[in-house]
Amino acid sequence: MLRYIAKRVLAVIPVLLGISIITFLLMHFIPGDPVRVMLGKQAITEEVIERVRHELRLDQPLYLQYFSWLYYALQGNLGRSFQMNMPVLYLVADHFAVTLRLALFGLLVSMLIAMPLGIVSAVKKDSAIDYVSRVISTLGISLPPFFTGIVLILIFALYLRWFPSMGVSTELFSIDGLRTMVLPSFALGFSSATMVARMVRATMVEVLEQDYIRTARSKGLKERVIIYRHALKNAMIPVTTVIGMTLGYLLGGSVIIETIFAWPGLGMLMVNAVMKRDYPLIQGIVLFFALMFTLTNLVIDLIYGFLDPRIRYR
Repeated sequence: MLRYIAKRVLAVIPVLLGISIITFLLMHFIPGDPVRVMLGKQAITEEVIERVRHELRLDQPLYLQYFSWLYYALQGNLGRSFQMNMPVLYLVADHFAVTLRLALFGLLVSMLIAMPLGIVSAVKKDSAIDYVSRVISTLGISLPPFFTGIVLILIFALYLRWFPSMGVSTELFSIDGLRTMVLPSFALGFSSATMVARMVRATMVEVLEQDYIRTARSKGLKERVIIYRHALKNAMIPVTTVIGMTLGYLLGGSVIIETIFAWPGLGMLMVNAVMKRDYPLIQGIVLFFALMFTLTNLVIDLIYGFLDPRIRYR
């Protein structure tokens, strides 16, 4: 097990390296001068611009800029933000808690919708309930999260005034804190819920046709016991993969949702960094998202052994 984990962790290194190179090149291909954006529209001379560009080492060749960044990144220093003049690592850590909260609540909403919908659809295969659940799944996949978020704001925030349209509360488990979570969590989790529901239905239908399920029914076991104790656990292995990918998607896909609902997380920080051409901050956020996604996949692989003891890591 430890050897397998060590190999997977080492495999993350070239992935992160490749992502950092691609992100670095894309940033410098984006039109716009970060120095001029940083200095604003005040009366400045070309000498001032060149001096600031030299201080930020933006006048060096691209390969020297990248290797300089990589040298310090390997030491845990992701540089300083051009606009806020603060360490990138501090900014990422400070905003990550908000993004993680939104992603976890979005995953909770996704599971609360997907699991019952997928199980009922599989048990009642080809019934009216099955057709309705598949229509809902298709609708959820077709609607992008930002559209769902805007519709939720119009209905439940502006018209009904049940929930706030933007902002986040520092008190998570208070009434106000939970009310601020409802709309962004549902907007983020609904589309992923429909994908998980389709996977749950497909795997459950396959498992319910296995011989050991027929044997359990012939022994007179209750249908509830057969579904939840025997069928669901074996059906969860491919579903777990989708759930892990969903969590990674929710972490990275919160960019637009955070912007719509004015959440001060990594998503909004990323949008502001792109708008202001803040190269170190963009690089740090993208690298952090990639690291979280790869570590999530590693954890999901380890969960397989718990769901199916026959799986051994070599």
